[in-house]
Amino acid sequence: MTSTRSLREILVTLCLTAAACGGTTGSGGTVQFTASGEVLALGGYPFPPGGDDPVLVDGWALTFDELIVTLDKLRLSEDPDTSPTDQSQTGKLVALVDGPWVVDLHRGGPLAGKGGGDEQAVPIASVTGQNQNGNQPFDGSRRYAFGFDVVAASAAAHNVNLDAQGMADYQAMIQNGWTVFYAGTATWKGTSGGRTCQSTNGAYDFGALPASVKFRLGFASPATYVNCQNPDNDPARALGDEEHQRGLTIKSNQATVAQATIHADHPFWESFTHDTPAHFDQLAAQATSDGAGGFVVTMDATAGVDPVALTDAKGQPLPWRWCDAAATGYVPPNMNKQMGFDTLGIPYDPKGDPASSLRDLRDFMTYNQSTQGHLNSDGLCYVERHYPSPR
Repeated sequence: MTSTRSLREILVTLCLTAAACGGTTGSGGTVQFTASGEVLALGGYPFPPGGDDPVLVDGWALTFDELIVTLDKLRLSEDPDTSPTDQSQTGKLVALVDGPWVVDLHRGGPLAGKGGGDEQAVPIASVTGQNQNGNQPFDGSRRYAFGFDVVAASAAAHNVNLDAQGMADYQAMIQNGWTVFYAGTATWKGTSGGRTCQSTNGAYDFGALPASVKFRLGFASPATYVNCQNPDNDPARALGDEEHQRGLTIKSNQATVAQATIHADHPFWESFTHDTPAHFDQLAAQATSDGAGGFVVTMDATAGVDPVALTDAKGQPLPWRWCDAAATGYVPPNMNKQMGFDTLGIPYDPKGDPASSLRDLRDFMTYNQSTQGHLNSDGLCYVERHYPSPR
């Protein structure tokens, strides 16, 4: 794997030739590709939440040690509005920068992120013209579709910012074919400060769950994010019911930033509906001893667990739990004694074909996680999954 130093030398060369690193100003007609996990990847989930902080509604505070992802094939294509009803359709490819690159989004970077506030981004690469279309300059009067890949870990990946621990964990990613890796600690704080929690089954002993859980979650979910919507285009009118207009307009007087944004919250959602509430009880309930007096949960522990009728490690039905409802505003989707996630009509079949059904909680979490790629903070992309999964 390419060393951190060598990639930094590459980035310095790109910056000198394209004036595209270290900010959003530079030579005209340049696209600067960056990556960010937003504030959530940097600081995790606090509990209790403050203001607009993201929250795990069942009372867990979560901090990341690592959020490692392998990115590849940053590209621009013509005609993002090729089909108003099919976001996957674009015109021909005009620019491509090949990686792959491995980046720990928890470590942040030197650039301001597109989400504002304390968000950080790291520069990945840049392109100064249509290198797949005769090296013509970009046309500032038109928009270009943006896309990128998240791919399996590879020894050939350029190391953007991994430290020694990250490099060791990346070797495990290579061995397991993981594309994204989460590591950190979740600590239950639901009743701290006199706050109260509620449950759909008062007889269930939540005290049997560990109060602190290390997580090491590896996802084998290669995906292509196609023709992303771009919040930077607001208030331009979007197509149909899409949230933002698609594509990038490449400025002639400064560099244009295309930030590949990885949303860290997706694996914890209770549904496939975008931005539904996030939980950690379903993972804490599968935690096992780490051999050093603590507890740990991995994706292997979610294999065989029914996502629509969740149980704990002892096979007992796990109820819904929510804490500090006044602050979180959370209301469970139903009052069933047993917690169950919404697959939005995608079949659940523990013995089914993974290409057409969900077999367990691991499949459910991976399906949600595979939608986490965006453009410039919140721009939704068309997702092409390259692993066996329902479409």
